[in-house]
Amino acid sequence: VQLQAYGGGLVQAGGSLRPSCAASGSIGSVYSMGWYRQAPGNERELVADSTNGGRINYADSVKGRFTISRDNAKNTVYLQMNSLKPEDTAVYHCKGVIIRMLLKYEYWGQGTEVTVSS
Repeated sequence: VQLQAYGGGLVQAGGSLRPSCAASGSIGSVYSMGWYRQAPGNERELVADSTNGGRINYADSVKGRFTISRDNAKNTVYLQMNSLKPEDTAVYHCKGVIIRMLLKYEYWGQGTEVTVSS
């Protein structure tokens, strides 16, 4: 299973970006897909994730500005990021949790860089 993230870039504060992440390969059942980010010198942190049960979690710092959505037919997750701030600058990684033979497997994409200038 591979996760391919794309759609990052350089944007001014207040702008928007919409990175995407598509899962491919021998996918059984996708349990959840989500986004994490890691800024230089910081630990990786959850941005948002979405499970098959309809549960969506957001980091407090992005609530009201970011929206996660999924296209299950395409095994793709999107992150609509609005009102971007310089502190949102980070490498954004997507994570997928796949269920295969009743076991959960975790996969990570390579990351897409988001830079927000002030």
